Order: sequence, then C-alpha cells, then structure tokens
Amino acid sequence: MAEVKPVARPLSPHLQIYRWSWTMAMSVAHRVTGSGLYLGTVLIAAWLVAAASGPAAFGTAQAIAGSFLGRLVLFLYSFSLIHHMLGGLRHFVWDMGKGYEPETRMKMAKFTLVGSVSLTVLVWIVALVLR
Repeated sequence: MAEVKPVARPLSPHLQIYRWSWTMAMSVAHRVTGSGLYLGTVLIAAWLVAAASGPAAFGTAQAIAGSFLGRLVLFLYSFSLIHHMLGGLRHFVWDMGKGYEPETRMKMAKFTLVGSVSLTVLVWIVALVLR
C-alpha cells in the first residue's frame, strides 16, 4: 500500500496576522450599526404604537424618549443611521468599480467616520435650535 504524506496546507488568516486598518474597522462598524438599526427601529415602532394607543400611552413614551437615557438612545440611533448610510454610499462607489486604490480606500473609510460624527452632531444641533 502506498504511503500517504501529509500535505502542507496554508493556515487560515486570523487577527494575529492582519493589522487593523480603517477599512476593517469601518466594515465592523457597518455591521454593528446595521444591527443597532434593528433595535432602534423596534423602539420607533413602539413609539408609533404608543402614539396610536392614546394620550396616556403616548405621554409615557414621550417621557421615556425625553429622559437622558432616551435621548442618548435617540442620539446613538441617529448616529447609526447616518454612519450606516455613509458606509452604504462607500460600498456603492466600490460597486461602480471606483475607489479601490489603497490611499482612496483609507480616505473613504476615515471620511465615513468623520462624516457620520459631524453630520450627527449637526442634525442634533439643528433639531435642538429649531425646537
């Protein structure tokens, strides 16, 4: 019978081999914000149900949403929405076959984070001023 020699197979890459980069971090952030949007959308649906249920239920929902914790959740939800949108636009550019150069990829990833923080703060400033 022939002797079977083990084949040297490549090791699967893992986090000890790869260095974290902006594009990797934004990929993880895109997934995290997408998951957060599910929870936030459930909370918005609950707020709408409370609004349809009558003044007492809506008053309770407004009190919760108006509390410090409620506003923090709304702030994080709006950040998640804006960050996920900018990440989606970045992927749209890639789907068009553009922006694959390493320097461009890094700039787009950094812009995704800076843009989402800036736009979230801007939206909240405008909302609080108009309130």
